[in-house]
Amino acid sequence: MTQHAPLIIDAAGTTLSAADRRRLAHPLVGGIILFTRNWQDRRQLLELCAAIKDVREDLLICVDHEGGRVQRFRTDGFTHLPPMRALGELWMQDGKGSKHREGSGALRAMQAATAAGYVLASELRACGVDFSFTPVLDLDWGPSAVIGDRAFHADPRVVAMLSRALMQGLLQAGMANCGKHFPGHGHVAADSHTEVPVDRRSLGAILQDDAMPYDWLSNVLTSVMPAHVIYPRVDKRPAGFSQKWLQDILRGRLGFDGAIFSDDLSMEGARRIDGQVVSYAEAAAAALAAGCDLVLLCNQSVGEGRAVDELIEGLDAARTAGRWQPSEASEARRVALLPQTLPQPWDELMVQPAYMQALELLP
Repeated sequence: MTQHAPLIIDAAGTTLSAADRRRLAHPLVGGIILFTRNWQDRRQLLELCAAIKDVREDLLICVDHEGGRVQRFRTDGFTHLPPMRALGELWMQDGKGSKHREGSGALRAMQAATAAGYVLASELRACGVDFSFTPVLDLDWGPSAVIGDRAFHADPRVVAMLSRALMQGLLQAGMANCGKHFPGHGHVAADSHTEVPVDRRSLGAILQDDAMPYDWLSNVLTSVMPAHVIYPRVDKRPAGFSQKWLQDILRGRLGFDGAIFSDDLSMEGARRIDGQVVSYAEAAAAALAAGCDLVLLCNQSVGEGRAVDELIEGLDAARTAGRWQPSEASEARRVALLPQTLPQPWDELMVQPAYMQALELLP
């Protein structure tokens, strides 16, 4: 086992360049995140994923593939998955008049959520992808356009139940899960891709609402991604750089023991720590020191990819200087996210009864 490979990076195109291969072979790199620019068709994606595994078999191939507007692969047979809000709306539909059956909407919604997880994971795995950053556990408070219909519901109980059902579908297809964005991004309007959102609620208020799904799901979540949001009544740092949020609350108070990913370090919300703009390597070291096991840098390989090289070299230097220490426990959590079963080939999947039934259950 590698001592600790915390970096998740990206690639510029539909095939690996020599620079991509060099970066992926570095011992600090533990995986790759794919985007729509890495997609042409299923055959190309399968070949790309095989090329990544040829560099190193234990690299974790990731993607943001939630359904709705966040779904990277949409053509050549991929099912268009509904936004998670559609499942929350289904939960509320118990029928009218003589067709009203208390709780029937909830049961149908849970069936549909499990089906969505199974379709999502089985299609990705058939093309060589190991892992998707899903489900979104944020509450649908209303103000957050960046979350919006990506959230299941405003009620944390509904979010927890539908997320658990979706994770069951992922598990049936051999895929781990990632709850995001801890402790909750749905209450703030600002988009952390371009701003630094601030949520001024108290710790008690956040734990009673937004963070409740993480408490209820702590024994089934395999990974968590914290928000690039500052909660100043708890800590002056964004949650992804906060020991209090990640170690004291998430691990200590809520008992979570899976992997913790940083959100994308190229986002505006990750570029400022304690009011200062920092480098990608400094941000990575700070996230790891706060309690993250893995850190993402997205969309920086396009062109010459200097930012990716600077991150790798900078984190290597931070390790040498003692500003960051590799963790065997973190590496074990990364490896645990890799699928433990062989995927179903696409053509066989298309006629598999469980898959065909799942398609019929989608809203």
